Amino acid sequence: MKQVLSLLIVLVLLVNLDVNGQSNRKYSTSEYIELYKDLAVKEMNRVAIPASITMAQGILESGNGNSTLARKSNNHFGIKCHSDWKGKRVYHDDDEDNECFRKYKTVYESYIDHSDFLTGKKRYASLFDLKTTDYKGWAKGLKKAGYATDPKYAHRLIDIIEKNQLYLLDENKNWKPKSGSSRSGKSGNDNFVISTYNTHVIDYNNGVKFIRLESDDSFGAIAEEFGLRDWELYHYNDLTKGANLSKYRYLYIQGKKGKAHKSHEYHVVKQGETLHYISQKYGVKLKKLLRFNRLEEGAKVKAGDRLNLRRKKKK
Repeated sequence: MKQVLSLLIVLVLLVNLDVNGQSNRKYSTSEYIELYKDLAVKEMNRVAIPASITMAQGILESGNGNSTLARKSNNHFGIKCHSDWKGKRVYHDDDEDNECFRKYKTVYESYIDHSDFLTGKKRYASLFDLKTTDYKGWAKGLKKAGYATDPKYAHRLIDIIEKNQLYLLDENKNWKPKSGSSRSGKSGNDNFVISTYNTHVIDYNNGVKFIRLESDDSFGAIAEEFGLRDWELYHYNDLTKGANLSKYRYLYIQGKKGKAHKSHEYHVVKQGETLHYISQKYGVKLKKLLRFNRLEEGAKVKAGDRLNLRRKKKK
């Protein structure tokens, strides 16, 4: 009875949190876990989806609850509308321009719909033959079933689960941090250490996820926060190893597109702009920008040059 009462209190607090709004509040991974782990465990007990998987997907898809989609629409799992969705809708650029995503009144509704989405689709049916402690099997199964287009989606989920020891939730073990420490600390029973993260808000440019950089950012910290490797960040942003982050205002955390948005056919170079700057500005891969304009690697541009952003220049 005490456990049921405790859960009800948590749910009421979460509903109030959603209603009152915390749009300017930036959450760390550990804070996100503290806020929503009870919901993940509740859904595991209800429909047999591992709590670690639910938490890892929420962390990854919502950027710890800080993404625009999460803050404005309470959508923590990136679930799109699909033909059977009857609820409210919002539109964001993702794999394609102006895609339809589900909008919820509360985060709690998002967690419930995440469970219903997985249990209601035939393509995920085989996952429920796995044990709730088999988080690796679930992560690989979600990727295979097409939950996300990212080829490393399973790896990212597993990485988040293992770095944060979320598998303890599947085992019904208590790993709660010490009282008064929501950002980092050890639990009394399991010696569980929650890492401290420099949490960023995820935004989109040309349908590609990016973050705005802060003065104390580093490639290593950002890579750890989003379950990436340093070299991936260099590759996504057309940077060489050891590049100085202080020179840049933002950083992509997934690969840029092969062409600019349809509203940007070309760009007229302004004084001081480089090809790399233009590549970042429009979310277009640098090698594509070079190819569109028949330029060699290392080429320079000058003020007044007109660069194609979507198709190759005619000879």
